[in-house]
Parts: sequence; structure tokens; C-alpha cells
Amino acid sequence: MPISDQAAKIEQDPTLARYSRQMLFEPIGEAGQRKLLESRVLLVGCGALGTVLASTLGRAGVGFLRVVDRDFIEENNLQRQVLFDEDDIAAGVPKAEAARAKLVRINSTIEVDAVVADVNPGNIETLAEDVDLLLDGTDNFETRFLINDVAVKHGKPWVYGACIGATGLVMPIIPNETPCIRCVFEHAPPPEMNPTCDTAGVIAPIVNIVASYQAVEAIKLLIGRRDALTRKLLNIDAWSGYSTAVNVQKAYDEGDCPCCKQKKFDYLAGVAASSSTTLCGRNAVQITPPAGGHKVDFEQIAEKMHAVAETPPTFNRFMLKASIGAYKLTVFPDGRAIVQGTNKPDAARGIYAKYVGS
Repeated sequence: MPISDQAAKIEQDPTLARYSRQMLFEPIGEAGQRKLLESRVLLVGCGALGTVLASTLGRAGVGFLRVVDRDFIEENNLQRQVLFDEDDIAAGVPKAEAARAKLVRINSTIEVDAVVADVNPGNIETLAEDVDLLLDGTDNFETRFLINDVAVKHGKPWVYGACIGATGLVMPIIPNETPCIRCVFEHAPPPEMNPTCDTAGVIAPIVNIVASYQAVEAIKLLIGRRDALTRKLLNIDAWSGYSTAVNVQKAYDEGDCPCCKQKKFDYLAGVAASSSTTLCGRNAVQITPPAGGHKVDFEQIAEKMHAVAETPPTFNRFMLKASIGAYKLTVFPDGRAIVQGTNKPDAARGIYAKYVGS
């Protein structure tokens, strides 16, 4: 059909008209667009990557988006979290609900399910049971390994993404076909070797680049174009303009991954997950890392936290202490920490992930 005739047909169909320019892209077309409208996606995390992903896929016509996030909006989020504004901060709404309100104004024809929750081994299978694809909008390895476990267990594709500073990583994952994240990163790095945007910073362009690559791979998967999938680990440096695509297929073909080959879902079972305990009468929560974790390096943690701590962190061979805003953190050599200033485990885990690492 000539492009002019195809465009006229699209404009006449009210369910398709808003996607007319996208449908003129031949690999998607009308058939692909209809598949997008029937697709269901779980987005875990609605911060920097998550807001770009939600906006892009909502505008693209993904018919159902379940957006899950445990956090609230802060002023420093606005530099890179594109769905939020100052009015959302004043209203005091959680990120997931603020995202839902924006998305339905952007595209009233899609369904957005906002879930304000900490994704954990007890709820992730329920959150993922009725979707076609999972998307990584998180900022820590533990949650990514949890997403990986549920995706591999139930045979659902997902797209990994991460960014820090001006660099980022992207990798689409098809269980039992491509390497899963534990094929490539078998264990989470120790906290001092895992910088976060709260300690190392991040620029908005790399967020948009990484999330856009994630969204492209997600669209390919949702419309059934697995032949076009970028089956590599994409490494991007926005500052230098340098990027590489690393072929990691051998990690699956020749490896003995505990997740996708041995079918040991340690994070889903809670075996490898961290835990938290509210300390009665102290307005504090203890965070305990997974069993068998690494010893932490206080010097590296102190250096990482120096830019955000009220005063320089202090440490000896027994513990490290730091004050950040309303919170006081005490970190022990085995990675265990006490977060004073809250009695809410979700908030304490968020502080630990931001300022110590995951």
C-alpha cells in the first residue's frame, strides 16, 4: 500500500491515529502497533530510568503499564526524572501515583496501574504474573537479581538498564535463550564498589540514552521482532561519545549459571536477599546484607559518602559512622548497618541503597 494511502487509513481509525508516525516505520506498522496496544508491562522502579521508560512506552501505546515504586519525590529528582515537577513535590504524592496521573493525561487510552510498594520476594511474582515483559527502572543489584529470578522462573523477557555519572549499560534478556544477568554478573559487587547517583552523580542525558535503548528493545520484544533484538551488552559513555556492544552469549552457552542453568532462584526464595529489622524505641532500622556477602571497605565507603555527608564520615576497624540529612548511619565490617532517623524498613533500605550501596 502506498504510504499516502496507509497514512489516510491510520488517520481514520481513532484507536490508531495518535500512533500514525510510529506506524509509518515499517518494522512496526499497523500489526506491530496493535500488538503494543495489547501488551502488558511491569516497570519496576519509577525514578530516572523508570520515568523515561514510562513516558516513552505510554506514548508508544503499550496498553497496560504497571508502575511499582516505593519512594516519594524530592527536589533533586527533577533534574532527570522527567514525569515529575514541583507541583508533585508540593502535593506529597508518591512517585508511582504521580507517574500514573501524568501518564493518563499523556495517553488516556492506556491503562496505568500504580503500585506504591517495595518490590520484594513476597510480592514480585504477583506483580509479574499477568504481564508480557518486565523492565528495570531500579538502582540496585539486589532488585535486579530478583527481577531476573522471576523472569527466568516464568520464562518472561526483561530489559536490564543501569547508569551512573555519564555511563550506562543495557541488555535485553530472553530466559533460556540469551544470557541472564547472573550469567554476566554472578554476584552483586560489595557496597563500596557499587556507586550510586547519590554519591557519584548522574547527568540527565545518559539517563535518557539508556532508557531509550531499553524502550527500543522492549518494543521489539512486545511486537514479536526478536530477530531484530540487540543480543549484546551495550556499554555507553555519553561524555566521551564512545560506546561498545559486547557479545556475552558465550556466558550462557558455556556457563553454568546458578539461575538460568541450575534453576536456583536464591533472590526469589529470599536466601540471597537482605533483611531489615526495626529497633524498638530507637527510631532506627537494622539492614542485614545477604548471607555470605563481602566484607566492606570503610575507606572506600567514606570516600564515596564524603560529598553528601554533613561532616566527614569517621571509622575505625569496628564501624563507620556518617550523618546525612536527618539520618545517622552506622556501618559494620560485614555490611550490616543501622539507619537512625526512621522506623520504616522501606525508607531505611532506600537510604542504605543510596548512600552505602547494594
